[in-house]
Amino acid sequence: MRARLTILLLGLSLLLPAQTNTKMTVEQLVSFIHSSIERKQADKEVANYLRKVTLSQRLDEATLEELRSRGAGPKTVEALAALRVASKDLAPPPPPKAEPVAPPPAPMAPPSQAEQSKALQAAREYALGYSKGLPNYICLQVTRRYVDPSGTEYWHQEDVLTARLSYFEQKETYKLVRRNDKEITGDVAYQSVGGSISTGEFGSMMKEMFDPATEAEFHWERWGKLNGRIAHVFNYRVAQENSKWHVTYEKIKDIVPAYHGLVYVDRNTSMVLRIVYEAELPLTFPIQQVTDTLDYDLVPIGALGTQQYMLPLRAVVRMRQGKFLVKNEVEFRSYRKFTAESGITYDTTPEPLPASKTEEQPPNQTPAAPATPR
Repeated sequence: MRARLTILLLGLSLLLPAQTNTKMTVEQLVSFIHSSIERKQADKEVANYLRKVTLSQRLDEATLEELRSRGAGPKTVEALAALRVASKDLAPPPPPKAEPVAPPPAPMAPPSQAEQSKALQAAREYALGYSKGLPNYICLQVTRRYVDPSGTEYWHQEDVLTARLSYFEQKETYKLVRRNDKEITGDVAYQSVGGSISTGEFGSMMKEMFDPATEAEFHWERWGKLNGRIAHVFNYRVAQENSKWHVTYEKIKDIVPAYHGLVYVDRNTSMVLRIVYEAELPLTFPIQQVTDTLDYDLVPIGALGTQQYMLPLRAVVRMRQGKFLVKNEVEFRSYRKFTAESGITYDTTPEPLPASKTEEQPPNQTPAAPATPR
């Protein structure tokens, strides 16, 4: 028992100095009370100590109530109330000093015209060789389809489509395997499901956009940051006569519109990280707006996942017909190398992938060491 009492008394003596009369600022008083509460010091001992304290500043009611709400005991609160009365004619404590706020880092300076041209040419070479550099593989394409008849983006989910996507000898093949919780048996083409669907994400549109025969006009617009990677952001436009993008309405009207958008090119690897497409539709077409935002990321494929390839990860397709809005959120999962016996498993209701993190006009940064694109 003596040893225990000695420890408690020692702890109290460390907190409660032995001065006969102690002068404190309000800040020091608040810090002292907070410390006594955290250390669970006896209410009576703290109150006795406060009776020997003289304040050099006015203690207001709000501070007293804050200390009471933090857990100050009744005797401590009584002693604090006495200090408030005794200090009522003193000057209030000065306002807290504002923490200095560092100015935001300056945005990155735009590259020179020569650097812009070099970045665009590197991206073109990457895009034109992209499909040839990919292995044969299969994956799951999960599409969540939403509609909003009100035009206010109050979305209602219509269904979830799961398709087996095969990429073999630079050609894409889609097979519907599940709609919502219902498994689809037999050889059902993905395009037969009806409603809004999209295909061609695996390099075909990227290649066509950068193909010299397409004569797309590119202009460097700004720096961007996507999933931690600094990127050149180019705007572009493809004229209607050079377009190969088909927009079909209810299988009865099909047009090949001009389109424009943005392309994000990794500053260090020249890999294409994102492409945004927006169709330029004629006024006579039933659909007034079609946009497609496609994000790429590195995905492991092969034995033990040792090889990584830049592949589609997600896409968001939006359409508008009058006030009626349609949105497809597409995700690509479970990449595997393609063989005759290739198989993949799928969740009944897979959780959505996290959204890409974007930042426009990133601050000045030291360039990372260049990586070799695949």
